Amino acid sequence: MFGSPPTCRSPIVSILLAVAVGAIGAAQAQEPAAVSPAPVAAPGAAPLDGRDGRDLALDQFRPQSMLRVEQHLLKRAKYPVVDVHVHPRVKMHEDPQLLDDFVRIMDAQNIAMCVSLDGGVGAKFIEHAAFLNAKYADRWVIFANVDWQGDGKADDPATWDCLRPDFGRRVAMQLAEAKQHGACGLKVFKQLGLGYRDADGSFLKVDDPRWDPIWQACGELGLPVLIHSGDPAAFFTPIDAQNERWEELHRRPEWSFYGEKFPKREAVLEQFHNIVARHAKTIFIGAHVANNAEDLASVSAALDKYPNLYAETAARIAELGRQPHTSRKFIMKYADRVLFGTDGPRSAERLYPHWRFFETNDEYFRYSEAPFPPQGLWNIYGIGLPDDVLRKVYHENAAKVIPGVREKLDKMINAK
Repeated sequence: MFGSPPTCRSPIVSILLAVAVGAIGAAQAQEPAAVSPAPVAAPGAAPLDGRDGRDLALDQFRPQSMLRVEQHLLKRAKYPVVDVHVHPRVKMHEDPQLLDDFVRIMDAQNIAMCVSLDGGVGAKFIEHAAFLNAKYADRWVIFANVDWQGDGKADDPATWDCLRPDFGRRVAMQLAEAKQHGACGLKVFKQLGLGYRDADGSFLKVDDPRWDPIWQACGELGLPVLIHSGDPAAFFTPIDAQNERWEELHRRPEWSFYGEKFPKREAVLEQFHNIVARHAKTIFIGAHVANNAEDLASVSAALDKYPNLYAETAARIAELGRQPHTSRKFIMKYADRVLFGTDGPRSAERLYPHWRFFETNDEYFRYSEAPFPPQGLWNIYGIGLPDDVLRKVYHENAAKVIPGVREKLDKMINAK
């Protein structure tokens, strides 16, 4: 299951196997025991490879499962899929060959359409639309973005456009123009709440009244808002032996939001819920299972409270798949409110586990093709959704809430 990641790794990753297993598998309700500092192999000493009684470094732990259980190695979705969370500008860099390659993957795996969340605004939106629509107009719809910085200096938030008078109204006008050029929604990135700064150096809040004209305009224009607020819970805790995503954060420490200099995760989630509550006529799609995949009870409470809130699954089958009973109950209950997403473009190998997770009852399988799991040191289980729910999650809900999807999807299905 485990192996060296594709990126470089420090050779001194030396948490004991016993510590690693305890941190990964211990019941979360229990208080973790104190952990002694793990030994590190001195220069020239025997490696921490677990052999002959030696300790084992975490980056050398590659257990091979001894389970012999039924497997369904699906390589194609059962029904047409609309992937509502894709970043073609960021990950393809407007390269026509990479776009061609990805559309071939879409064809092979029954992905009918994707939603680009990288539209930008103004000339940038027109440029991106031209790139996607040149050959594949029926395979994409595009969400616009807010340009918070404008012509301000990146290192001087006080100069940013979002702090100038009447910013919300001007963005509303930009969104109306973007809709005329084909925009079907608005994507808001997590930097709102966790990155962008006010003139006094404090973090801009998601629910700042200055942005209300933006959310209101989206409701009036019929543009759903797909918003990423917060991040995984582990990113807000110390990077230590009790952090269940220590290995990931050790590789990417800049992903950590732990400490007094960052807002609390709960505060950012509350800000997100506040704008959903204030703008009941605007559809909000909470990215990454409404930004809280580790706590589906809380997501359920939000969905019950806010009928204009939906959730999408991008980059969270690792979380959903380790709680299969809870996940299945959640999706079955909110079958009309959950949309499929990946955070792609993904390789074919990265997509395969999605079909296995949603469509089968397979046990204890990898959620990624990477030699070392990218999000957590665990395997996942399938939830075997019935056909009517699969169709809703895969494409019907997207067709219901995202303008332009139904027409293009019907056209594709009827052409077959």
